[in-house]
Amino acid sequence: MISPIKAAEALAIFNGQGAMRMLGARVVEIADGVAEFELDFRDELSQQAGYFHAGVVSTLIDTAGGCAGFTRMPEGSDVLTVEFKINLLAPANGEKIVARGEVIKSGRTLTITQGKVFVYKDGKPTLCALMQQTLIAVARKSNPA
Repeated sequence: MISPIKAAEALAIFNGQGAMRMLGARVVEIADGVAEFELDFRDELSQQAGYFHAGVVSTLIDTAGGCAGFTRMPEGSDVLTVEFKINLLAPANGEKIVARGEVIKSGRTLTITQGKVFVYKDGKPTLCALMQQTLIAVARKSNPA
């Protein structure tokens, strides 16, 4: 079970990201080892064929995985992505995407997450991306720049 303080810190990470505000992403869930976010389609988020851009899909799942991993990191930590791999399985053609990151293994320094992104069209979900991610716990800066 996640402490209320850790949940609030994970939410602060999400809210502190200008990219999430710019995209218009919303929190669906933050729990122990899990984070889920959603995003409605807008033309500004599209690629040339009118689907969600792969960079938008990647950004949302990277942040979901990062926040999920953060929930398992030691107190006083901040989180950074070391690497991630994404497989785009289907065009993100729909009204909304939902990205869910889950911790697979949490260590003292490195944390491994997996993520799934579903695109919703006419209320029907389609798995459109899978991600595997490595995160690192770094010392939290008292005055982030």
